[in-house]
Amino acid sequence: MSSTIETRTRRESCRPRIKARFLGESATAQFVRFVIVGASSNVLYAGLFVALSVLGSFTANIIGILGSTILANELHRRHTFHAAERVGWFQTQWEAGGLALVGLALGTAALAAVHVLFPGSSALVQVVVVIAVSAATGALRFLALRGWVF
Repeated sequence: MSSTIETRTRRESCRPRIKARFLGESATAQFVRFVIVGASSNVLYAGLFVALSVLGSFTANIIGILGSTILANELHRRHTFHAAERVGWFQTQWEAGGLALVGLALGTAALAAVHVLFPGSSALVQVVVVIAVSAATGALRFLALRGWVF
């Protein structure tokens, strides 16, 4: 019984340190939050893409990227970089959105390549390819957001 109490006590004493590290301003803490926001926005992207794929994959891709990018930019401003007091919503969308255009171009090119190389591929395959390209450009986007926008 005492080992259970001891384990719980150790766990509870670690929580404030873990929380402080996660909410801190170090590059590592910001990158962890950046990845969590990116994963969340990719879930939104996938949902929009699949729901709108009846409009065509290119239309669904553009709407999915726009919706998920607006959400991600705002979450990065508020939570990843704690910049809500320093950077306004419009400035965030303008500058971070400009960076997202690079991702849009690369994602659209990858989607075109899938259509050429694997005609008739499922929406799931197309989503995986676009998200893979998004992940590959994510590190560069993090550095640009951290150093330039926020």
